[in-house]
Amino acid sequence: MATALCLCVCAAGLLAEDLLQRDFRRDRAVLAHVAVHPGAATRHIARALGARERVVERSLSRLTEERLLMLETDGVTPALRVYRVAR
Repeated sequence: MATALCLCVCAAGLLAEDLLQRDFRRDRAVLAHVAVHPGAATRHIARALGARERVVERSLSRLTEERLLMLETDGVTPALRVYRVAR
């Protein structure tokens, strides 16, 4: 019984670590794409990476919060948001 419980706890830990690593890899891919394509919009990043827009939005939000990316909007179309690597 104790061995089974230990295996379950270890498996849960490995799953959580895998999810964290997946987010880290995705964030890194998003950051690299924006570095090569400054002014990229969420939709273009998602298409280039083969990911859903909502997933890319989460990565962009994290990277913006960490001040690795800057969010830019033009005064005319606030819905059009583009990203650049922060300086």
